[in-house]
Amino acid sequence: MRTIALVTLLMIGLFFGLPYHLYMGKVRKTNPDKAWEMGRKYVSGYFKAGLFVCRAKVNVLGKENIPDEACLFVGNHRSYFDILISHEAIKRPAGFVAKKEILKVGLLALYMKDISCLFLDRNDIKQGLETMNKGGELLKQGHSMILFPEGTRSQQDGMLPFKEGGYKMAEKAKCPIVPFAITGSDLLLESRPKKGRFKKVNVTIEFAKPIYPTQMAPKDRKAMYAQIPDIIQGMKDNH
Repeated sequence: MRTIALVTLLMIGLFFGLPYHLYMGKVRKTNPDKAWEMGRKYVSGYFKAGLFVCRAKVNVLGKENIPDEACLFVGNHRSYFDILISHEAIKRPAGFVAKKEILKVGLLALYMKDISCLFLDRNDIKQGLETMNKGGELLKQGHSMILFPEGTRSQQDGMLPFKEGGYKMAEKAKCPIVPFAITGSDLLLESRPKKGRFKKVNVTIEFAKPIYPTQMAPKDRKAMYAQIPDIIQGMKDNH
């Protein structure tokens, strides 16, 4: 039931939003910042609706740790809903680093480009470096990025190994990295009927204090990157 409602919602948004998408494309040519904000608001509307359909109650902790500047947000990944949850918690224009296979989902890819998502070929090192450079340029322009360094959704209790290549975006832009942890998102598509209704699912997203990699010596920077999974796991363990 939830899946049907979500798919219906997605299809409505994709097809009926096409004129707005074309308008955003025109705005982007003269005012990229305005286009990013327009894209954020449009996508945000459907993200909120999707979380409502699944009866997600999202608790946001550590908002005071988010600097008032473009950031590279780095978090764990257990569910497709992590995208909706993190985007809505940040409440600023932010794109995602996604796998290139999503480009095959034509209409969806259009809206992802509207919020400046990047598409990564995990089997092409050269293309991967180009993608990270693009991410760094977006961050320099004041546009935040969201990264899931596990590379895919973890289907186990613990987290998958983190790939550190994406951190280069923050180095290039000289911007902070903000680790975040999401707990409970993997429960959102579970069918748990009770008197014809679905139970609410409590989801928590918590932001840690920012890390400024370019203010560190290279060896200290590498050591800090190795600690990021532990920082995220520590927040997860508290919920």
